[in-house]
Amino acid sequence: MNGIENIASAPMWAGFVAFVLVMLALDLWVFGGNKAHKVSVREAGAWSLGWFTLALLFNGGLWWYLHGTVGPEIAERKALEFLSGYLIEKALSVDNVFIFLLIFSAFQVRPEYQRRVLIYGVLGAIVMRAVMILAGAWVVSEFSWVLYLFGAFLLFTGVRMMWAADHEPDVRNNPVLRLARRVLPVAPGDHGEKFFVRHNGVRHVTTLFLVLVLIEATDLVFAVDSIPAIFAITSDPFIVFTSNLFAILGLRALYFLLADIADRFHLLKYGLALVLCFIGAKMLLLPWIHLPVHVSLAVVATLIAGSVVASLYVTRNATRNKS
Repeated sequence: MNGIENIASAPMWAGFVAFVLVMLALDLWVFGGNKAHKVSVREAGAWSLGWFTLALLFNGGLWWYLHGTVGPEIAERKALEFLSGYLIEKALSVDNVFIFLLIFSAFQVRPEYQRRVLIYGVLGAIVMRAVMILAGAWVVSEFSWVLYLFGAFLLFTGVRMMWAADHEPDVRNNPVLRLARRVLPVAPGDHGEKFFVRHNGVRHVTTLFLVLVLIEATDLVFAVDSIPAIFAITSDPFIVFTSNLFAILGLRALYFLLADIADRFHLLKYGLALVLCFIGAKMLLLPWIHLPVHVSLAVVATLIAGSVVASLYVTRNATRNKS
């Protein structure tokens, strides 16, 4: 894979960025994303379906536009690359959900405050991922051998994830959190949904702000794993960027949809680990074995679906045995 194949024009980039800004503004100031309230499963399901539908509509629009400008062959390939990248990112983002649950539980964040933390977490994640994607695309275009480093890293990460699947991280002793506590004055007590308060005349951060910092740090770690995975599908920055952002924009809804039933999918981590191992091996074997995008998509979908079905089967049998 030599160089960057960028199918998007400047207006396409501008249009997508404008779409993201409009959706975030609607979420914050129209749909109450900045107001404290407990998100119901019904609301989370509606938002999840809405984001998934928008992603498919965007992909259909992309195919239609490219079909008329550069031809059906490139249009079909780019549409398949977007769909593959989006589903891979969506699947890997489930691991974020498990960690978010641990963080909110460890700090006893009430459900009505979780949405506000996550929406600002998404804003930070969008900025971080945009920088990382553009930097990664440039590095790949200048040094194609970096793809093999990505592959080795993903393979290592997959093996590590499989080994640590049953180990819960100690989020309260996270190094980022310890550093934040040392450099930032933290106000004692519960201050509701506020991130900053005045204590003894001095501006302090609240515990909820520390939770936000931890959420951002967690997403940065996951981005280091997930972004190289998309470069196994395509080197086109526009496809990498759009598929990644659609997955991120739907992450908050996915969290509230799975929050109460996440324990039923405890084997999903093994499926995600196998996905990373497969993608890493695919990148390492690229000089000798080239798998078409639709084959990679089928393998990833099979691994994820298999781990979900296995999780439901195991938890159902466990419930029956208890009863």
